[in-house]
Amino acid sequence: MTEAELETLRVPPSLSAKVEGSFAYLTIRDRLPTILTKAVDSIHRNKDKFFEQYGEEGLRAEKAAIGLLSKLRNELQTDKPVLPLVDELEDAEGWNLYLQRHEALQGEQDPVSWFRSPWLYVECYMYRRIQEALWLNPPISGFDAFQEAKTQSYFESQRAVMALCTHLEGLRKTVAGLPEDQLLEHFDRLLQVSLWGNKCDLSISAGQDNSQKTSPIDSLAELRPFILVDDTRSVWSALVSARDRGGPGRVDIILDNAGFELTTDLVLADFLVASGLARSVRFHGKAMPWFVSDVTAQDFTWTVRQTVASNHRFMSASGVQWQRYVREGVWTYLDHPFWTQPHPFCDMAADAPDLHAGLQGAALVLFKGDLNYRKLTGDREWAPTAAFATALRGFAPAPLCSLRTLKANVQVGLQPGQAEQLGQRQPDWMTCGQYAVVQFHSPPRRGP
Repeated sequence: MTEAELETLRVPPSLSAKVEGSFAYLTIRDRLPTILTKAVDSIHRNKDKFFEQYGEEGLRAEKAAIGLLSKLRNELQTDKPVLPLVDELEDAEGWNLYLQRHEALQGEQDPVSWFRSPWLYVECYMYRRIQEALWLNPPISGFDAFQEAKTQSYFESQRAVMALCTHLEGLRKTVAGLPEDQLLEHFDRLLQVSLWGNKCDLSISAGQDNSQKTSPIDSLAELRPFILVDDTRSVWSALVSARDRGGPGRVDIILDNAGFELTTDLVLADFLVASGLARSVRFHGKAMPWFVSDVTAQDFTWTVRQTVASNHRFMSASGVQWQRYVREGVWTYLDHPFWTQPHPFCDMAADAPDLHAGLQGAALVLFKGDLNYRKLTGDREWAPTAAFATALRGFAPAPLCSLRTLKANVQVGLQPGQAEQLGQRQPDWMTCGQYAVVQFHSPPRRGP
């Protein structure tokens, strides 16, 4: 048997809704139909707007899109086979090839269907089908069925955003001359703010209010015991090492949620540049509306503009600075089709070599949130004590860190007995969103 075949045998199976009562099962049975229903409601609520903009053609498109989404919901709830995409967009061929690959693996006796296939694949597939339903129906092809929920979440978190921007304004005035130990303290604090910002995930709450109401800075001390793996010092060392070798490096942030979480990411990025820990920051978002609240280019631009327009002087000052960073190329927003495909990240070098090569130039890559963690680890039934490096299965384009609050039942890198103790104290510790990790991995150094 070859080494590759042995490695395949060592890899645990994918999480799947095959296991009745599992989190994957409950997600597909309950949460995904609810999200589809809310998408239908959002499209229908905008019926008058479509008519005003496009006349009868807008009404026809609204009705047809809702019909396709209602059909999709029925397919999901009755565990029908997964269907090829028919919209002929740029990524459709890749999706259909991926489906063919799964069909070959599962065989004719076990068709690729909602409850019998890898959870990561079918959940991503649902969001891609939502976009298909809209794209097949111009002139409403560009409508974001989740925009209203994202906007509401942002505005309901305003007090927390004001507190965070006020904190940042104070830091900007002093950060340049701070000694290393104090700089580390501020870095640690803002990394935690970005970490706990990940609690505001609308796909987990199925679109219900999940905004941040209070200052995140004030609650960090009481939240620290809930960080199960804390590799903050390793993250810091990666940035300082890059800075000391050849000047501040580039940081790439693979974004998760819009709204308050995006603001925490912008604040962290501002601090990294202002402190000299990073030369530039690249933000990677989604090329289409995704998992309800994931960041798109429109969300990124809108959030910066809203911050500029705020009546709160420190919020506005932050927004003006962020616009300057974007204008001067210090900050860049990017998206790539790979982020909205079902592939685990260990496939990136083969399936998106341009993206993989781009990440290799980073001093640090921060992966925000649960979906990114699932893709980092392949969304498999790893033992909680499995090493993070093992679960990455060779994915290491640059020093990387996952900032994630736990909302799915995959977690690696824990100490022996840690998972058992957590399970006794709180049986749903893997999915309740109360626990978090700052988990780091660095590839071997390349070159001199």
